[in-house]
Amino acid sequence: MLFPYKLQTFAAMYIHQHTCISAQQTFDAIDLNTIKESVNNKLLAIEPKYEGIPPGILRRMGKAVRLGVGTALPVIKNNEGIDGIIIGTANGGMEDCIKFLNQIIDYEEGMLTPGNFVQSTPNAIAAQTGLMAANKSYNITHVHRGLAFENSLLDAMMMLKENPEAKYLVGGVDEISAYNYNIDYLEGWYKKEKITNTGLYDTASEGSMAGEGAAMFLVNNNNVNASAQIKDIYTIHTTDVLLVKNALTVFLKKNKIAPENIDLLLNGENGDNRLLKYYTGVESIFHQRTSIARYKHMTGEFPTSTAVALWLICHGRLPAQMFKSGYPGTTMQHILIYNNYKGIQHGFILINK
Repeated sequence: MLFPYKLQTFAAMYIHQHTCISAQQTFDAIDLNTIKESVNNKLLAIEPKYEGIPPGILRRMGKAVRLGVGTALPVIKNNEGIDGIIIGTANGGMEDCIKFLNQIIDYEEGMLTPGNFVQSTPNAIAAQTGLMAANKSYNITHVHRGLAFENSLLDAMMMLKENPEAKYLVGGVDEISAYNYNIDYLEGWYKKEKITNTGLYDTASEGSMAGEGAAMFLVNNNNVNASAQIKDIYTIHTTDVLLVKNALTVFLKKNKIAPENIDLLLNGENGDNRLLKYYTGVESIFHQRTSIARYKHMTGEFPTSTAVALWLICHGRLPAQMFKSGYPGTTMQHILIYNNYKGIQHGFILINK
């Protein structure tokens, strides 16, 4: 089967600073070797004290906004003159949205509390970050379900192509809301049986484990002292495994890199046996020397989990418990992140270290 789509060409960009709040200890005293175990099939974010957010503002923030702003402020604090804030999220503050909709019924469309409404829109994260940083530049939110973060990165690449001297804050944020969790649970996207994240890949059943988190990155065109280079990104919607494999082959060929030269494949395998065919299909393309690692036993499944995956790559050497095959001590220069969301959205992020 021939791959029918032409891939766009974007200039590579560089990551210079990165922060992350997730279900593991990825903020402040970072510890990736000790795995925090899930509770009731959920991996909840370990929230810090949010010292950069005034208490009066913090107590009015929904969880997604707290996660996003709390992750973004340390990056902004260390970098003046950021030329834009680009955030990817599938749902934003869905919990506050439901609270507001319930108020409409409870108060019979009378005097409603505006706080829940303000915090409920997906663009509240980028907006609050811009307000707190007094940043009046480009401010946008991409809401594309499982490809929201990938589209944010593509946006940043296009902006840097137009503004080569600029620098942007790019991030991905999503929370576990009771509303979304219940819908996805009833649709079979989360496991019915009780498991722990440490045994996520040992289960042969449908569904995964819910997660949440946020990761932020400062990107520009300057390669000096960069943590990593994002060389290219590609996304595709399909349920055809063969088309996914063909897309990856074309994507690598376009970037003039052979599969055997990829040092690490970091994939989003999530314990759902229905999606395993996509991950094994992608893995089959690579040479035996390519190490394969997984990350969702640390983050759980959520639409913008690839933001945390990218943070893991930028942070440095991955812990041994992430590796499915290969040796974690080898040099990782050419890295590919592959993720699948709900069997239809596929994203590839090609990284050079």
